[in-house]
Amino acid sequence: AVCCKTMTELKQVYGSITCHAWNADRTKLAVCPNSNEILIFEKEGTSWVEKFVLAEHDAVITGIDWAPVSNRIVTSSLDRNAYVWTFQNDTWKPTLVILRIPKAATSVKWAPNEKKFAVGSSAKCVAVCYFDKDHDWWVSRHITKHKSTVLSIAWHPNSIHLLTGASDNKARIFSAFVKGEDAAPSDNPFGDKIQFGELLAEYNANSWVHNVAFAKSGKRLAFISHDSSIHFVDVSGGLPGVTQDLKTNQLPLLGLLFTNENTLVVGGHDYSPYVFENKGGNWAYSKELAQEKKAAAKSAGATREAFNKFSNKVETGSESRDEQIINSIHQNSISQVIPFTTKGDDVVELTTSGLDGKVVLWKL
Repeated sequence: AVCCKTMTELKQVYGSITCHAWNADRTKLAVCPNSNEILIFEKEGTSWVEKFVLAEHDAVITGIDWAPVSNRIVTSSLDRNAYVWTFQNDTWKPTLVILRIPKAATSVKWAPNEKKFAVGSSAKCVAVCYFDKDHDWWVSRHITKHKSTVLSIAWHPNSIHLLTGASDNKARIFSAFVKGEDAAPSDNPFGDKIQFGELLAEYNANSWVHNVAFAKSGKRLAFISHDSSIHFVDVSGGLPGVTQDLKTNQLPLLGLLFTNENTLVVGGHDYSPYVFENKGGNWAYSKELAQEKKAAAKSAGATREAFNKFSNKVETGSESRDEQIINSIHQNSISQVIPFTTKGDDVVELTTSGLDGKVVLWKL
C-alpha cells in the first residue's frame, strides 16, 4: 500500500507552472512560469534561490527535461523551436535544434541513453533529434502516422521504442531507431521491426490522450485520456499486449508516473494526486495521496451567524463559504508528476507542479 508520510511545498512561483525538472542530485530546479522563460533555482540551506533565467524562446515553453548524466537541459515551446542548454563558464548556453516543424512543439523528453530526444508537435509528428558531429548541431527525423496533435511522449528504457499520445484519441508505439546512433537491441521486446518510424502498436481511447508513461521495466505502459480514463497495457508477452481500461471518478488527469511495476500515481484537474495499484492482475483505485488541510473555524453568535449567511448569500450565492475552501495542498490543477528520489526500482519521493505556481514534494 502507498501512503503519503509527509509533503513539503518546495517552491511558490508567481503565476502558474506549466512544467518543471530536476538536476541529477536534486539541488537545482528548473520551472516554466507559463511564459517563454525557464527559471533555475538552487538550494541554499532551506531556501530556493533564483540563479538563472533562460529566455531564448519567443513563446510559452511546453516542456523541460534535464539529462542527469550530461547535465544538459532540453526545452520545447509554442514557438516551434527546441533548445539544448549546456552549462559552460558559469552560464547556460543554448543550441538551436533543427526541428523542421511548421507548428507548435508540445512536449520533449530525453532518451534514457541521452544520445537523442523526442519532441511532440501540433504538426501531427514527432521529431526525434540527435547530434550531428560533422555540422556541430542537433538534427531531427520525423515520425508521422498521427492524425492530430501529439500531446505527450515517453521513451522505453531501451531508448529505441517511443510511446506517443495524441489528440486523435490514440496512443501508439513506434520504433525510433536511428542508424549510426543506436545499436540494434540484442533482446527486442517488440519483435524484429526496428526501422525508424515503424508503427508497432496502436491503442484506442474515447477522447484525446493527455499523457503516456512506461514502467521502469518497459513491460507495462499507461496512458490517460480526457474522459478521465486510465488505460493500462501489459506488454510483457509482446505486442499488442493485454489492455485494461479503467474509468475513474476524477476530473480529467494530466500527469502520471509509475512509482513501481504495480503502482501508478496520477494528478490533474482535481488538484490532488491519486494512487492506482495492480493487485492480482487488475488495476484499481487505491487512495488519494494528499492529506486534507485542517479547517479551523470557530462558531459565532447567533446574530453574527445570521449576518454572515446574508453576506455570503449576496456575495457568493450560497449561505456558506465552505464551498469556496479548497482542502488540498495544490490550489489548482496539477500539470506534472515526476520522480524525485528512487530506491532500487521504486520511486520513494515524487514532485508535482501545478497551475497554482507550487512545486510540492511527496514522500511515499
